Amino acid sequence: MSVLDEIIDGVRADLAERQARVSLDELKERAARAPQAKDGVAALRGEGVTVICEVKRSSPSKGALAAIADPAALAADYEAGGASVISVLTEERRFGGSLADLEAVRAKVDTPILRKDFIVTSYQLWEARAYGADLALLIVAALDQEALVSLIERAESIGLTPIVEAHDEEEAERAVDAGAKIIGVNARNLKDLKVDRSTFERVAPEIPDHIVKVAESGVRGPHDLIAYANAGADAVL
Repeated sequence: MSVLDEIIDGVRADLAERQARVSLDELKERAARAPQAKDGVAALRGEGVTVICEVKRSSPSKGALAAIADPAALAADYEAGGASVISVLTEERRFGGSLADLEAVRAKVDTPILRKDFIVTSYQLWEARAYGADLALLIVAALDQEALVSLIERAESIGLTPIVEAHDEEEAERAVDAGAKIIGVNARNLKDLKVDRSTFERVAPEIPDHIVKVAESGVRGPHDLIAYANAGADAVL
């Protein structure tokens, strides 16, 4: 079983618990009261390369990353620094995130927010909207094509902008075929967690110019941002 499979097993177990506590109708009512979602495509198509900054406590590859006592304060720093989008991890078991983090960040900043999680059902999209997200991550490797198309359509129908994540040329083609308006190319292989920064340079040419291209992972400093920009990235995470 790959790391991705293990993560999704945990996500489904936690999701079942939340669904038992909060009905879909309750989520929809909360989503209806949320502020109108901001346009994720417009946020990431700025002059030059835009930046997505992330609130992330831990990861399967590196373990604990930061003791973030106040995610809202960190998000405010990101906003002040010029972040175009703020990504909030909400997966609990491997990344130490939560919907409470998403809610806290939404209450603090006006910058568009990405719910970063392993989304496999429309319930999670309604959660994202209910807790104030403007964008939601959909991972091609975690979904069959029918589910991917369905979740993109559902996300857009409730105001969310999907960022569709690919790891190779085949997944990028699936994302394009599914109608993605933003495609993130992740340099980290979710099967073995290794990073290959050449992934974006290899995959980006397969993505049409009208689609926003996001380079994900492997950004250590300005030199990596410049390298990704030179390879055609519109944004980096």
